[in-house]
Amino acid sequence: MIRNLFYSLREHLVKKEFTIITGARQTGKSTLLHELEKYCKKKDIPTIFLNLENSSILKALDESPLNIFYYLPITEKRNVIFIDEIQYLNNPSNFLKLLYDDYAPKIKIVASGSSAFYMDKSFKDSLAGRKRIFHLPTCDFEEYLNLSSKLDLLQEITRIRENKNAKSLKIIQLEQEYKQFLIYGGYPAVITEKKLTEKKELLAEIRDSFVKKDILESDIRNEKEFYNLFRILASQSGNLLNINNLSNTLDIKNETIKKYLLVLQKCFHIALVSPFHRNLQKELIKMPKVYLLDSGLMNSLLNNFQPISERINKGEIWETACYKMLSEKYKQDEIYFWRTISGNEVDFVLPNIENPFAAEIKFDKNAIKENKYKKFSENYIDIPLKYIYFQPFTEDFFRMLLCSGKNIG
Repeated sequence: MIRNLFYSLREHLVKKEFTIITGARQTGKSTLLHELEKYCKKKDIPTIFLNLENSSILKALDESPLNIFYYLPITEKRNVIFIDEIQYLNNPSNFLKLLYDDYAPKIKIVASGSSAFYMDKSFKDSLAGRKRIFHLPTCDFEEYLNLSSKLDLLQEITRIRENKNAKSLKIIQLEQEYKQFLIYGGYPAVITEKKLTEKKELLAEIRDSFVKKDILESDIRNEKEFYNLFRILASQSGNLLNINNLSNTLDIKNETIKKYLLVLQKCFHIALVSPFHRNLQKELIKMPKVYLLDSGLMNSLLNNFQPISERINKGEIWETACYKMLSEKYKQDEIYFWRTISGNEVDFVLPNIENPFAAEIKFDKNAIKENKYKKFSENYIDIPLKYIYFQPFTEDFFRMLLCSGKNIG
């Protein structure tokens, strides 16, 4: 299966800028590089694939970036060089800068790497104007159906969206699949595993083994503290982030909490959403909201895989899923929430996009009380408010603002 991001990456192959792919571990970055490599070979574009987990290749490139040319085929065409796990280089930023400045007409680098690389300040400073970053999240629902080989349901969603009056005989199947998607999330290996017990084991592996790699590469010394914070954040997804409360609960200094939060953001496990305000005196402006970026990992941290309809936190799970959908369509700094000191709130506000809107998220449509949001609509008549709900699950679910459209690169 080809991920949505593949098409944006394919278009970028002809650009001078180097291509950098970000994303949490196990989201399929290496697979995506191999798919691009296959495409290049079909188009007779000379390529090489360098995996820096190979110690001999790593040693050669650490000795000198110019050693990369010993691996290239002899050709007059521009070579596309795929580099997996680029963070293993001693100085990846300088490596890419030197090759771009002196050899960009001859080579195009498409690289993936872990969070440790992207947290390096020199990555931003030295590579400004020399790279474009593409983010690969865990799979969305349509990618989930594709990976699950449920192409008939994928086609049914397209039919529903193309006809506003369409009725579906498969709506119950679509609801069942979406409920499973909310519980087990979008990691590709988890999706393709058919046994539920094995899905849980795979998520535990991601939660423990792969997150541990993030911890090691981020130079975090107290693994237990970090995990305790991560689990608390999983239980608070969709809520305000109060660093003082977290510090008191975990008996950890505020500065340490902030460091852990930065690592979790850079490893693409959580996102912080800032408050939106135009009236500083009446609107809460200090604390952000926190969201986990995969519901399967969140449920693994909570050790709770009960069906969504039986969950006490089903509203938080649905709101977390809605944030993920928004983050795949819009830039993170375009998404806000609104909350006043008196307690009025709206879950998401996007005031700076071409067609601004706000969205209030409810699991059940019957829980929507429009009078509660009059204050927002009166103060922000230029930002229309939408209501996004999960139940009742009808064809309109796939026509709602957040549940349609493609990911952006």
